[in-house]
Amino acid sequence: MFKTSLKMSFVALATVAFFAVSCKNEKAATAEESAKLSVPFEKYELENGLDVILHQDKSDPIVSLAIQYGVGSNREKTGRTGFAHLFEHMLFQESENVPQDQFFKTIQDAGGTLNGGTWKDGTVYYEVVPKNAMETVMWLESDRMGYLINTVTEAAFENQQEVVQNEKRQRVDNNPYGHTSWVIDKALYPEGHPYNWQVIGELEDLQNATVEDVKEFYDRFYGPNNATLVLAGDFDTAEAKQMIEKYFGEIKRRQEVDPLKPQPVTLAETKRLYHEDNFATAPQLNMVWPTLEQYTEDAYALDFLGEILSQGKKAPLYKILVKEKDLTARTIAYNSSNELAGDFQISITANNGVDLDSIESGIKEAFVLFEKDGVTDRDIERIKAGLETQFYNGISSVLGKSFQLARYNVFAGDPGFITQDIENIKKVTKEDVMRVYNKYIKDKPYVMTSFVPKGQLNLIAENSEKAKVVEEEIKENVTKKVEESNTEIVKTPSNFDRSKPPVQGPAPELNVPEMWNTSLENGIKVSGIEQNEIPTVNFSLVIEGGHLLDDMKKNGVANLMSDILMEGTANKTPEQLEEEIDLLGASIRMYTTDESIIIRGNTLTRNFDKTMDLVTEILLEPRWDEEELGRIKTKTINQIERSDADPNTVANRVYNKILYGEDHIFSYPTIGTVESVKAITMNDLKEYYNKNFSPSISTFQVVGKIDKDAVLKDLKSLEERWAAKEVSIPEYPVANNRDKASLYFVDIPNAKQSVIDIGYIALPRTDADFYPVEVMNYKLGGSFSGNVNLILREEKGYTYGARTNFSGSKIPGTFTASSSVRTNTTGESVQIFKDEISKYKEGISPEDLEFTKNALIKSNARRFETQGSLLGMLQEINEYNLPADYIEKEEAVVKNMTLEQHKELANKYLDASKMAYLVVGDAATQFAQFKKMGFDEVKLLDKNGEEVKLDDVKL
Repeated sequence: MFKTSLKMSFVALATVAFFAVSCKNEKAATAEESAKLSVPFEKYELENGLDVILHQDKSDPIVSLAIQYGVGSNREKTGRTGFAHLFEHMLFQESENVPQDQFFKTIQDAGGTLNGGTWKDGTVYYEVVPKNAMETVMWLESDRMGYLINTVTEAAFENQQEVVQNEKRQRVDNNPYGHTSWVIDKALYPEGHPYNWQVIGELEDLQNATVEDVKEFYDRFYGPNNATLVLAGDFDTAEAKQMIEKYFGEIKRRQEVDPLKPQPVTLAETKRLYHEDNFATAPQLNMVWPTLEQYTEDAYALDFLGEILSQGKKAPLYKILVKEKDLTARTIAYNSSNELAGDFQISITANNGVDLDSIESGIKEAFVLFEKDGVTDRDIERIKAGLETQFYNGISSVLGKSFQLARYNVFAGDPGFITQDIENIKKVTKEDVMRVYNKYIKDKPYVMTSFVPKGQLNLIAENSEKAKVVEEEIKENVTKKVEESNTEIVKTPSNFDRSKPPVQGPAPELNVPEMWNTSLENGIKVSGIEQNEIPTVNFSLVIEGGHLLDDMKKNGVANLMSDILMEGTANKTPEQLEEEIDLLGASIRMYTTDESIIIRGNTLTRNFDKTMDLVTEILLEPRWDEEELGRIKTKTINQIERSDADPNTVANRVYNKILYGEDHIFSYPTIGTVESVKAITMNDLKEYYNKNFSPSISTFQVVGKIDKDAVLKDLKSLEERWAAKEVSIPEYPVANNRDKASLYFVDIPNAKQSVIDIGYIALPRTDADFYPVEVMNYKLGGSFSGNVNLILREEKGYTYGARTNFSGSKIPGTFTASSSVRTNTTGESVQIFKDEISKYKEGISPEDLEFTKNALIKSNARRFETQGSLLGMLQEINEYNLPADYIEKEEAVVKNMTLEQHKELANKYLDASKMAYLVVGDAATQFAQFKKMGFDEVKLLDKNGEEVKLDDVKL
């Protein structure tokens, strides 16, 4: 996922001037907009080989530091896979001058955020902090670059081995289709090719890795001469250079790392493989063709090909597989070109029970249609139109700019490669798209995978062979005892005392952007913030009600409303509406929440008026397309049925039913049930629309490079045409009336992890205590440095993460403690949660309270950076009628919190003896133990939250 998100930021680049030419029907860009597109930088190199790139951005009092190493899983070898990703974790543990678990805590204490990511071709670490903490970040990053390896002990290594293995279980082994990439890469890339294995590594390799293996890998690839440092944000250049030289300049070069040469592959023949998936409920077919590496002429054209084949209602795959044959609800095709090689993939998750032979046949028919219809200039235009907006979104934060500059430097040798990248995109023509289709796809061998639910081998594509997927066996938990070394860590010499953290200056003062408010004559409350850094606008129209207005007997109507309104208008077919949005370079989406229906949009400033014209047309001129409703219902039913295989979705559904009870609408999923969705008719949707869509219960929020007058001018049509009506939103009584500790278990046979949700009904967002309890919860589980995460992940290695939180709206929400843990640690993990919640009521230390205050107050410097974060703030203000200065009031709550108040809140809102304890996992191995753990009751439930009689179950 991390790689995909990065790729979107960097591929989607183009100049305003170019798009103004391409999109002939839209307004021309201004010279001012064109000038904004560049990301100015200064690059230089330290004597030790570290590339340094500086980008000043004084729009917010923050800085980001990103360090990208030229090492990903492509630098590993067979039998020793997963090391790059394992090191991503190891570098967060400790270094010679930064004690255990202090990386996260130090940055959070400064009001910052941090993380890292590993993909096939690279590893990146990053921090975003208030500008006064810039030196602190350099101290931390330089210490793990040059002063880490002596701290890599057997105990620390064993812990992170467990954490990484849990990440694999959570993301791969416990997920539908989780093994797909493994099967594809093994078949597509020959043994020994750097892309033959997965980034996360083989479980056996992770288990067999030794400290010496890891030290050798670190020495080879984590030196300054294999890294790029990017500093972006509000800093003084001379001061920054001085700090970089001080902290990084003395780190010695390590082994020289030769650049890897492209290694594209070919297939002599088609390979057809299948796998029975323990978690899948629907069959999935993937077809993958080898292509070539990134930044090549053909790679750009292949990106366009994927978009044209699969995205939107004009796409051949959509026309054949969805519209004509009703075999699936969604089509996906994309090109993935990386540093060494690439592949082009078509991925189709079929409707339940569909034979994958028919999917394969349908794909071939779509190719025939594509060859017949070809590619039009308009197709090329609409794709390029969206790239401009995506580009601006990618550089809307200092971190986004850091990633962009680092990636270009590492993979293109030039942070300013953006100019050439833009030219390469500009040059793509319809002829190029057809050429690469013929060169790489048409009649060429491919790898095909058929993943089908257990027991449904009749659905696999014919002539497929069984893939050699290795499934982990669930065993009794045996803790590997590793003796902590008492040997004192040998300190690497330095020119100054690195054991003393830098002194941070005063944190930036809270500076809430100026906002404006007004109301339209039809009752819509409008709020806005003008932010001029990039020429885009983000907006949302929130209509209250949503799932709250659903009839329990026809649950899911509100959710279907969100979908049907986006399927054309009275004057535009679904295909025409989609194309109009695309040609504006805009995005408009509509979705349903428990308490609202939201229209969310992102567009260029110069196209805001036309975008709002489309929003008004969508909202006020529904098409009510019966054919599209049939497809939407099929898609929704598929989604519901597939969710039965996702332990996290099952847990959420059952948890809400347990806590809210059958008489509350929140105990019913927003998406509906299979039975309720099948029963919904177009008349049900029209009735909901006519009764419940009104400006009187709506708010409009807008953030971007646009002023109040322009916004109100472009809202005029919506104001004049949308008449208000009376809407009554039902109220459902809800209270915390639990009086015992109940253990509920939902069986997912052979699950490699158990999903744990613990809690009860707490309080609404509107309660005066709500923000104070969020503050109180912070050290329990509100961050990475929360007690439950430090124990379950960092100390025990049982999970990839553990959290606690309070949720709430106008309706009382929940307190929830949650995690996904290794199956054979389920019982102990539940007990740890129970014990830590109880112990927390005894109070926290003055140091922990100070940490909480620093983390929450200082982080406000990062709170107003992007248009998206500002839009969220406006929505929160309008939804809960908060004062404009509510963030200042929250700061006061934090500053004034005492140890006594903290303890009082914990005792008032945390009672482990009255919580519901839900476990979704493998009942055969984990259920019985809970009968002996002192719970007031222990029940086995099905996936819908109904009790299962133990006499009817074999455990």
